[in-house]
Amino acid sequence: MQQQNTLFIGKVLLHHEELPSTNTYAQELIAKSKPIEGTVISTFRQAQGRGQVGSKWESEPDKNLTLSVILYPDFLPPQQNFALNKAVALAVRHFVAELVQQQPVWIKWPNDIYVGTRKICGILIQNSLNRNTLASSIVGIGVNVNQTIFSKDIPNPSSLQLENGKEYDLPALIPLLCHHVEAMYLRLKSGQFANLDAEYLQHLYRYQQPTLFQRSNGEIFWGSISGISEMGKLLIRLEEGGEEAFELKQVSIAGF
Repeated sequence: MQQQNTLFIGKVLLHHEELPSTNTYAQELIAKSKPIEGTVISTFRQAQGRGQVGSKWESEPDKNLTLSVILYPDFLPPQQNFALNKAVALAVRHFVAELVQQQPVWIKWPNDIYVGTRKICGILIQNSLNRNTLASSIVGIGVNVNQTIFSKDIPNPSSLQLENGKEYDLPALIPLLCHHVEAMYLRLKSGQFANLDAEYLQHLYRYQQPTLFQRSNGEIFWGSISGISEMGKLLIRLEEGGEEAFELKQVSIAGF
């Protein structure tokens, strides 16, 4: 693993022994001042990590990467905020794929990272709007690194150590992750939307494959993922015909 350098992401690294949530700390920091873009808040002991739509992110102390990146994507109108989601998911996917080369690494909509059928990373992006632009975005990333025992409530978990059979130096991984986030963010900033869209679909878990889904009301149905709307909804082509768009938590892959 080569040492990576960046232009701005991670140049300011605020590492804390322990935090309730790096995203919450970043929110408080933005409220008090305007930290420079690319500021990273990290801890290896996060007590109250959050996932999508109120879910929790569990992390054993001193075993995993938990950090937040402060960005100011004011070049994006609010209706295109999912483009940032795609760029970040691709960045973390590249980071994991560089370290886990013997297994396929997927993005499970909207932005979980899977090695094969096992979840290794979660992402939570919190946006703040200012009129017709994204004023700020806090990109929270949690990567399972050296944790090998997980709660039974967590379906299909994995970690870098479980995949590769070796223990990692956590501080040494941060520059590599920052490098990948910056590379994808700069592609987004330069307007490479079509390329990012295509790459996201290329690595999207179960894309265009017949899949058994479950609606939030428990109904099971067959379909195949046909794409992602501009607003980030999951598009599923139904087996009986037609296409339906789903918000987060409205549908899941049966068994996940």
